[in-house]
Amino acid sequence: MVRGPRGPRTTGLDLGKHPAGNQHEPPHLSFRSYVQSLKDDGDIVEINVECDPHLEVGAITRKVLENNEKAPLFNKLKGQDENGLWRILGAVNGLRPNPTQRFGRIARHIGLEPTASPKQIMDKIVAAKSTTPIPPKTVETGPCKDFRLTPDQFDLEKLPCPLLHQSDGGKYVQTYGMQCFRTPDGSWTNWAIARAMVHDRNHLAGVVAPVQHIGRIHAMWQKLGKDMPVAIAFGVPPAAIMAASMPMPDGVSESEYVGSLVGSPIEVVKCETNDLYIPANSEIVFEGTISVTERVPEGPFGEMHGYVFPGDIQQWHKYNIDMITHRKDAIMPISNPGRLTDETHTMIGPLAAAEIGVLLRSHGLPIKDVWSPFESQVTWVVLQVDTEKLRAMKTNSEEFSRKIGDIIFHAKCGFMIHRLVLVGDDIDIYDFRDVSWAFCTRCRPGLDEYLYEDVVGYFLIPYMGHGSGDPMKGGKVVSDALLTAEYTTGKAWDAASFKESYPRELQDKVLTQWEALGYTS
Repeated sequence: MVRGPRGPRTTGLDLGKHPAGNQHEPPHLSFRSYVQSLKDDGDIVEINVECDPHLEVGAITRKVLENNEKAPLFNKLKGQDENGLWRILGAVNGLRPNPTQRFGRIARHIGLEPTASPKQIMDKIVAAKSTTPIPPKTVETGPCKDFRLTPDQFDLEKLPCPLLHQSDGGKYVQTYGMQCFRTPDGSWTNWAIARAMVHDRNHLAGVVAPVQHIGRIHAMWQKLGKDMPVAIAFGVPPAAIMAASMPMPDGVSESEYVGSLVGSPIEVVKCETNDLYIPANSEIVFEGTISVTERVPEGPFGEMHGYVFPGDIQQWHKYNIDMITHRKDAIMPISNPGRLTDETHTMIGPLAAAEIGVLLRSHGLPIKDVWSPFESQVTWVVLQVDTEKLRAMKTNSEEFSRKIGDIIFHAKCGFMIHRLVLVGDDIDIYDFRDVSWAFCTRCRPGLDEYLYEDVVGYFLIPYMGHGSGDPMKGGKVVSDALLTAEYTTGKAWDAASFKESYPRELQDKVLTQWEALGYTS
């Protein structure tokens, strides 16, 4: 039993006693319900033998992600305390092994059926951008308040914080939690995800990139000479973590977008040690501040591009953790980035693509659909162009490509993306075979590529941070995979394919007798 500011708490199992702890909450509005939905879908493996958070959890999770296997739920870990702090769920938003539900976890995050296609997922994310924002609803308490631990009652070096890759610089406890912070005047609350590792028993070291919202708001506090209040909420409603991953414009509060996405306000509760509000049904909450004066070593870490660079240590800001609150038998979600396919690929790239599409359409450009191919390791966004509208613009490759690049490579949503690929209506942007076919055969190296060296670059991409140029600047390109005819007269070719090189009647005949001919696929 742990005593906190409001007296003893002995259990967190009676979810009905909390306004935000209803057992019937849908999966996209409750992480605990989301875990149950994975069980109901047959998409989880409960591991009840004791596992070691030192590499073993990471190894199992990485193998699962690379094979698109069921999500592992580690119920027994070395270092758990007497109240079950904490269990770990890996591969939280990876791909499923069932091809008919390949994007099922992503779909569950935003309230769609697990059979939803990537286009249906993108359409819902984009549609919420044009609906009326719904502010969060404040409630008195929630499951995240079941236990309260003060700094003398927890030691982050002893709790099951995972070492995910053997060359990581430390135990990265913050990989799938949601940082909550706001401007000093309280006018803008931001939810985000930024990595952080254990520094010592009550402190973290975390990236506070100046070009990201966390860095911009941190700079406001720094001007005042005050440490920035922060809360890291783990196991938040899945819809909330999706919003936290989106590169929203300055001043937009993710909590209101979540309301638009799910059609109802998300319930939030005030922190114990500061004035921030976090989702009331969160599994675990770290409350504290980010120092404006102290920096400590951070890194290296295996990132979304698939590399760990030993010795890549930077001085980043120190987090002071003043309190941990959590529910009984709390579950810590983790992301173990690397080679395909993990949460960094299924979330960061597509969500950036959604914002890019919205921004370009707001400028009147004929963009039909957008996607970030997983195979690009979150470095490409493919733009499907409405070529009929393109021809009506009476433009050309350079003018059109530059217009797109000038907008996106100077916007927040284009920060992590280094290649924009323009394709026509005939290309299925969700099929990388189609995308690579167009890129390799329609984009002439040099003449059809428009370089950007005077823009902010993403330093974590290996060819930036460990390449031959400035790690913080340039390295971006618009690749025009539209043939000249698509700007002038329209499509002037047939694809040498089953679909386009044979009469429809013959295709139907072949398909009807396919199995009789001895084929099964």
